[in-house]
Amino acid sequence: MPSEPTTPPVEIRFTPEFKRNLRALSKRYHLEPILEKLQSGTFIGDQIPRTGFALYKIRIRNRDAQRGKSGGYRLIYYLQTSHSIILITLYSKSEQSDISVTELRRIIREFEENEA
Repeated sequence: MPSEPTTPPVEIRFTPEFKRNLRALSKRYHLEPILEKLQSGTFIGDQIPRTGFALYKIRIRNRDAQRGKSGGYRLIYYLQTSHSIILITLYSKSEQSDISVTELRRIIREFEENEA
């Protein structure tokens, strides 16, 4: 009986901005379940319109707060291809209200310039 073809895992890369934010927030939240979903090709979250990129925002509940997802974290990622994701930024909604499209574009531009 032929076996089903396996799809290769999605490559996940991190911007310096994401790494900085992850260090600051890692004590409060573990991202492994979300990273596993993304790596398996399950692209979750809401697409951010008018950015010029396939950017998605995932709302993550803060288990320490009693406010649900609205007081939790936001993870922004760039679906570069169906096999490559760049984690753009991670922030606490209680510490930062939102992130501008201009700021997101700047982070992506700097990341791509450093990758070249």
